[in-house]
Amino acid sequence: MGKFVTFGEIMFRFNPEGYLRLVQADKLEVSVAGGEANVAVSLANYGLDAAFVSKVPAHEVGDCVIRGLRTYGIDTKYVVRGGKRLGIYYVEKGASQRPSKVIYDREGSAIAMADPSDFDWDAIFEGAQWFHWTGITPALSDNMVQACLEACKKAKEKGITVSCDLNYRKKLWTREKAGEVMAQLMPYVDVCIANEEDAADVFGIHAEHTDIEGGKLDYAAYESVARQLSQRFGCKKVAITLRGSISASENTWAGMLYDKETDKAVLSRSYHILIVDRVGGGDSFGGGLIYALSQGYNDQDAINFAVAASCLKHTIEHDFNQVKVDEVLALMNGSGSGRVQR
Repeated sequence: MGKFVTFGEIMFRFNPEGYLRLVQADKLEVSVAGGEANVAVSLANYGLDAAFVSKVPAHEVGDCVIRGLRTYGIDTKYVVRGGKRLGIYYVEKGASQRPSKVIYDREGSAIAMADPSDFDWDAIFEGAQWFHWTGITPALSDNMVQACLEACKKAKEKGITVSCDLNYRKKLWTREKAGEVMAQLMPYVDVCIANEEDAADVFGIHAEHTDIEGGKLDYAAYESVARQLSQRFGCKKVAITLRGSISASENTWAGMLYDKETDKAVLSRSYHILIVDRVGGGDSFGGGLIYALSQGYNDQDAINFAVAASCLKHTIEHDFNQVKVDEVLALMNGSGSGRVQR
């Protein structure tokens, strides 16, 4: 089996302990984080050969995040060294009616300022079978738009499966810019991942008859969204996460996987989650889906695995999903009581 390559920004995440607000905190927890790095960690934890591509400063701060990834056995030899700074973001975990909040401090980061020529995709993709990126990466700079385009073209040239999580971030770019750029990149994508807002924000494709905040989701409407994404861009599969936000502490969580060839969608079971930390939840879904599809799971089992993996992530502090395949399978196959395992 070939390696799985992810491409994006890796950062330091700072957050107060527990549910303190930033203005209350006299110390902050620090961890390594970033959407594509989160996916790489999930894949490595599932026993796959994962490689991460990025650019980080050539000093101790860059050493720290690289060491953090190597702890999981991730191949970091294609992380370019240089640039002035590492991106940072701050997380304030919400509770009950107070939402979680993310504050970015990533402008001018090493990867945002990187040149597309920094990345030798012929070398990077040697022996690769899967390439994953998200909409966050091209949102960082025009140079990263070009780097993503070159990577996608090279991946398709080499017959590598390409997946993308739309991951629209309004704090990084406008809907108009996102729609323009992503429309250029999406035709190279085999597996598209989106949530209840991404398709609307980026491409103006809306799920009708749905009340996200009230926890009421019209699954037929989401199947239509997936079909439209597939028809517009040619994606072979489209996965949509289905989150019902009852409060910051309590969500329902499910997923749908649409297959272009059969023109059919399958729906996972729905979990009722009491949230510990939801940041990284979408990335854990993506990692679970990539693993399941690459292992030959049928569509129903693949979406069940992805949703179960992400459900578990919501119970784990910080961005990385610290679970193994057997734990996901245990939940997927019905062991969701949370009883102590002895």
